[in-house]
Amino acid sequence: MVIYNSLTDQKEEFKPINEKKVSMYVCGPTVYNYVHIGNMRPVITFDMVYKYFKYLGYEVTYASNFTDVNYKITKAAIDNNITEREVADKYIKAYLEDLARYNCANIDYRPRVIDNLDNIFDFISKLIEKDYAYVVDGDVYFRVKKIKDYGILSNQNILELESGARVEVDDKKEDALDFALWRKSDEGEVFKSPWGYGIPGWHTECVVMIDGIFNGKIDIHGGGIDLKFPHHENEIAQCMALHNHHLANYWMHNGHINVDGEKMSKSLNNFILAKDFIKEYSANVIKISIFKSHYRFPLNFTSELLEDSINIDNKISNALKGANIYRNLNGLEFDFNIKDDIFEKYMNDDFNTPNVISYLLELVKKLNGLVRENNKDLIKVASSILVISDVLGLTYNIDKWNDEDILLYREWLEARENKDFEKADLLRSKLSNKNLL
Repeated sequence: MVIYNSLTDQKEEFKPINEKKVSMYVCGPTVYNYVHIGNMRPVITFDMVYKYFKYLGYEVTYASNFTDVNYKITKAAIDNNITEREVADKYIKAYLEDLARYNCANIDYRPRVIDNLDNIFDFISKLIEKDYAYVVDGDVYFRVKKIKDYGILSNQNILELESGARVEVDDKKEDALDFALWRKSDEGEVFKSPWGYGIPGWHTECVVMIDGIFNGKIDIHGGGIDLKFPHHENEIAQCMALHNHHLANYWMHNGHINVDGEKMSKSLNNFILAKDFIKEYSANVIKISIFKSHYRFPLNFTSELLEDSINIDNKISNALKGANIYRNLNGLEFDFNIKDDIFEKYMNDDFNTPNVISYLLELVKKLNGLVRENNKDLIKVASSILVISDVLGLTYNIDKWNDEDILLYREWLEARENKDFEKADLLRSKLSNKNLL
């Protein structure tokens, strides 16, 4: 299995730190508003990665955080005349509801900044002790130039960065490149630290939570391409300072979702909220649309893409309904432990989901032929489709029929054979209402 490693800009064979175990962390949302469909791309992408490793038999530990202490949350609290905790709790609840609607797995850890403040204080104190950080008037900054390979992830030239590109200007800093670990503040919700009242810097939170959960280097760190610099670069810098490693062996980044060729974002006001989008399109259709492009590349949402995904979803669903009828009438079971070599070949090549979608359509075509022939081999093909769909987070109705369902179906067949079309139409309507046809 090979994964494209953003740290080295090349595909590399995946070798876990511990045999048959995977440790994975993905940056989660800042909970000051509802997430948009662009925010859902990393969620859906790494949900697929998580499920595929489980399919391969790995023991996977997956964590994704909530940034629930942030100036944006304070602003939302002021705007809505409620507390920061009420803002954070509201949007964490809404986010978890979105995950359920999109059929994303319940993962192992969802740490919150509010619960990790003591760990953050301890982490920053250690950086100060080692002279990688310094205190100025209640703020704490990280000394970037002490990290020899700073820019390794984003391929940023430290001399070019010095000129001011994408660097926050602050007269308190020793150097323009230095970033805040702790921010002095008296606005809204603030916390007492060894350096005074304030809130933690964003770049420190994830490193601390990874430390607390995994206690060392992890296999995979993921997130959107927009986090590569400065957020992920600064995570690496802090980890190099304290632990002398790059935090994760493999760094994975998904591309943006674009609307009419432009990146979807709240600042551009061209976003579609995840909770609204799923009212118009099913989770299956949205995920198929996402997986038709490779995770590393930009994805442009268009009506044509969504219509094509609807057709693909319908083809898979209809083929599986036919297989499910055969399975129920013949007292058979699908094999949810089946392995598929072609599926694995595509997924083992850096999670090549566009090829997987094409392969699913090949299996659907094959399944439809076997259903027409009443060939028992259809159980194996349908099982492969179901297992692949499950890894992609797609859901289809394959309910087990009861005796009444089977009798109703046989009565319908009999009415058709006897050309009793009125009765056949009535029975077909009943079968359709039960989603059996």
